[in-house]
Amino acid sequence: MENTIYDPLPVEVAKNLELLKRDLDLKVPSKELDRNLLIATWNIRAFGNLTRKWASEAKDSPRRDLQSIFCIAEILSRFDVIAIQEVKSNLRALRDTLKILGDNWSMILTDTNKTKSGNLERMAYLFDTRRVNLSGLAGEIVIPNEWVDDPEKVIHEQFVRSPYAVSFRSLDKTFILVTVHIIYGDDPKEREKEIHGVARWLSDWASDINAYDQNLIVLGDFNIEARGDFLDKTFLSEGLYVPDDLQKVSRSIFNKDKYYDQIAWFNTAEKKRPKLSLEFLSAGNYDFVETALINRGLQKQELSYMMSDHYPLWVNFKI
Repeated sequence: MENTIYDPLPVEVAKNLELLKRDLDLKVPSKELDRNLLIATWNIRAFGNLTRKWASEAKDSPRRDLQSIFCIAEILSRFDVIAIQEVKSNLRALRDTLKILGDNWSMILTDTNKTKSGNLERMAYLFDTRRVNLSGLAGEIVIPNEWVDDPEKVIHEQFVRSPYAVSFRSLDKTFILVTVHIIYGDDPKEREKEIHGVARWLSDWASDINAYDQNLIVLGDFNIEARGDFLDKTFLSEGLYVPDDLQKVSRSIFNKDKYYDQIAWFNTAEKKRPKLSLEFLSAGNYDFVETALINRGLQKQELSYMMSDHYPLWVNFKI
């Protein structure tokens, strides 16, 4: 018989959640009514099916279980809106997460990508409707080939996973989030076209939305290998800005030097682009390795399939 999220929490699970909550209290800013806005991105590894046991075993597939989902939901609850990558066609884990978060939470997501290289993934946003609401726009982006002067940078097949843009409103501030999951491939060079296309598209669109006083923020998994490499330079080539707080933090639970995930925006008014009108306060990641599922004695590889191989990144703005 399966367990469900409505069953009483086992004692060990409840103790571990308390440890996680205390750690989050110390490391992630609090939500302050009418004062701040917390935006996050998290590549949650293969976020699809779920084994409905409190503690899955090595023979179970998937390894992600109910305790994992409660830990994931607790982390997500600390933010106002979260872009999630690697949501699969099976929505069992996502739906249970949303139920744990409660009636004040909602989601919007794309259909499943059908290509092999796209890995049958979706793009999703989860958001706390007490603090953030949809403001009307949602769509996937396409890069016109006419924009690209260098034939070698033309994206003949468009994106493996189309970036997903959605507009939100918090109090009197409207902002557009664009979530991205760049192709990985065997060669980092394969990522350059998509990263260049996203940067160029954002620059053009930021100029076009100026009259509406909207803010444009890109976030997600860009599969950038290292700070300052050619992929990072491509990403920043159109003027996108990554706050210093995020320059220093790890993205991967396996390798602290990897620079995969980003949150960025235009920080200066140039090329007819508006400067972001949200006031930046702070940013960081959340390292869950020493707290989430610590009662299970898992190796990092096991933990990555139950939680993720990526850390969530967050940015705190004043509103």
